[in-house]
Amino acid sequence: MPDNEGLAHQRVVSVIQRKPPTARRAAFIIATFTLLVTLAGGVVAWLTERDDFPSLGAALWWSLQTVTTVGYGDLVPSSTGGRVIGAVVMLSGIGFLTVITAAVTAALIESARTRAGRVSDRDLSQQLDEISARLAAIESGASREPPQGPPGRP
Repeated sequence: MPDNEGLAHQRVVSVIQRKPPTARRAAFIIATFTLLVTLAGGVVAWLTERDDFPSLGAALWWSLQTVTTVGYGDLVPSSTGGRVIGAVVMLSGIGFLTVITAAVTAALIESARTRAGRVSDRDLSQQLDEISARLAAIESGASREPPQGPPGRP
């Protein structure tokens, strides 16, 4: 029988596989992950770095500054462990900003494609029929034998 961690992993995989991936879903998943990393980073920093973060509020404020890449510098971890936590929070924030930017760009591109490509299947079929007819006329004209004699003389 799988352990609880294995069951949780299976549930997450099942949910992801049930619904097709979209930019909106990816952004939601990354936003949720970033929020959890931000909260966890603040709590862990507060628990492990009491000298640098005397209160939970100060640690959460530092984590929020770090994940948003603002980083005023008023609160910083001084130990290696605290800096590792900071690095994880920073990478999470950078990943979040990257995914949001990509999602907005993808939505704008898809919208532009939709507006530009409003050709119905019937219109497209008619255009292909016209092209085929013109091509057939060109081919039939090219297959005729040229008149005998030098060019320019009847």
